[in-house]
Amino acid sequence: MKHFAFLLALLSLCACTRSNKLIIGTDATYPPFEFVDETGQITGVDVAVGREIGKALGREVEFRNINFDGLITALRTGSIDLVISAMTATPERRKAIDFSEPYVKTGLAVLAAKGSPIQSAADLKTPGRKIVVRLGTTGESWARANLKEAKIISLDADVSCVMEVVNSNVDAWIYDQLSIMNYHTKYAEKTRALLAPLHEEVWAVGLKQGHDDLKTQVNTVLSRMRTDGTFSQLAERYMAKEKAMMTAQGLPFVFELK
Repeated sequence: MKHFAFLLALLSLCACTRSNKLIIGTDATYPPFEFVDETGQITGVDVAVGREIGKALGREVEFRNINFDGLITALRTGSIDLVISAMTATPERRKAIDFSEPYVKTGLAVLAAKGSPIQSAADLKTPGRKIVVRLGTTGESWARANLKEAKIISLDADVSCVMEVVNSNVDAWIYDQLSIMNYHTKYAEKTRALLAPLHEEVWAVGLKQGHDDLKTQVNTVLSRMRTDGTFSQLAERYMAKEKAMMTAQGLPFVFELK
């Protein structure tokens, strides 16, 4: 009987420990927002946001590295409490999950192969264009809705999409502005970055539907981070180069939501 009572107490302790832990899902392949550093730790802007939320809630934070197209399922089934992974708050996704207030405003841009004839968004619509997109992203949704005459190739990793452009297997890749800037910098001799947004979008924290109290708490933290300069500090720490590039092109930086 004593052993049974001890087992019950142990199980209760484990349950309490899990219930107090804030489990955050992210696809850690997207620097500078979420990536695995040289020590094997998940880090980046979104990780810092998650830690700020956990601190405000008084809860230990655990990050789980989940492929992007599995994040919503993990949230809906209760495997994780939040999604913080550069996720666009789209009407389609809102049918399945809830979102916080936005914390990033960005847009879809184009990484074109150096020898590609694409110079603007209009050129994407020329029949026969080959366009690569990442599976499950808003870039894929936009391309399939707006580029009816193009051959669209969906791949499941950033690096695969980039190499299709670098090797001139496709004319262009449609993805968010920050990623396009980063990959163009890395492959400047093989690519061109067309940053004027094809479509503006906002990123937000994903929550399970019905968790209104948690949503209110998350929104409070995000609001505080905007007003106390925390987002500005994260920009200087993780995205100084990107901020300078966008400023030089007369584009508002991603934390400027208005």
